[in-house]
Amino acid sequence: MNILFTCAGRRTYLLKYFRENLSEDDKIVATDMQLSAPALQAADIKLQVPAVYDPDYINITLRICKEYKIDALFSLNDLELPILAENKDRFEKIGVKVVVSDPKVIDIAFDKYKTAKWVESIGLLAPKTFVRLEDVKKALSTGEVEFPLFMKPRWGSGSIGLESISDMDELDTYYRLLMKKIKRTILAKASVGDEYIMIQEKLTGSEYGLDVMNDLYGKNVGVSVKQKLAMRSGETDKAITVDLPVVREIGYRIGQALGHIGNLDVDVMQRADGAYCVLELNPRFGGGFPFSYEAGVNFPKVLIQWIKNEVADISLLCPEYGRMFAKNDYLVEIK
Repeated sequence: MNILFTCAGRRTYLLKYFRENLSEDDKIVATDMQLSAPALQAADIKLQVPAVYDPDYINITLRICKEYKIDALFSLNDLELPILAENKDRFEKIGVKVVVSDPKVIDIAFDKYKTAKWVESIGLLAPKTFVRLEDVKKALSTGEVEFPLFMKPRWGSGSIGLESISDMDELDTYYRLLMKKIKRTILAKASVGDEYIMIQEKLTGSEYGLDVMNDLYGKNVGVSVKQKLAMRSGETDKAITVDLPVVREIGYRIGQALGHIGNLDVDVMQRADGAYCVLELNPRFGGGFPFSYEAGVNFPKVLIQWIKNEVADISLLCPEYGRMFAKNDYLVEIK
């Protein structure tokens, strides 16, 4: 069995987790724009590819799948997900299982404004969200929202472009600056129309990261909840697994309603009144997954069993509660 990880980047840990659950003869192939990407050093075969928006990107990836007899493909990059989702049939015609959700799911998750509206449509709470500057100013004047606010790209990844807004001057200034920044970056290719920016009420309560795990047909099979204790560069830096049924139920409802495939990284924050708001949906393995895996959630093994058409052991998806972990920096030799 051979697995391809595209846009591998810095997710060294994820390749190692899959390697721990593969047989000796199985291979991990990884691609990235740069051969010096850290995660490529954990692969059996590392390959350089062009940017995801290159016109030949899909054709090159298809050739890699044929040459290395790839059985399953995982993407680790938000910007690539819509492209792979639209081309799943081309890969599956040559026997590659693309563990990426359908375009409708990717669209809901990638468009952060649609995320908020979809979350509300299934009866869950989301922060008050606006995409037009005049609308948020009106809401401020009527007391519907108040400063501070969060501003970020509507179609974005991680914490890129995230700004905390404390007054009206900052609202106008950062809106103009962020619009210019987006138009100069790769995010402009991912954006639609002219409403590039999203503005939300800023919540300041306890934050939780969820791994919402679905099978290859979109059925929810498990939810792992971690309380975030520290963040760094937009990713969870320190967290503890918790037994919190009310938050776990939120993850279950999302998984069942969304019908995504594989892992869904979900951010949830508790408001001052005790209610829980869903902040983001990321239909891939996120930076918080190691906290679940190290606490006993062996989703890579379950995915491998499904891909091999074996009976999966769903009991592997329940974490041991009260396990706290923190990330640390270490060097990877580039070979």
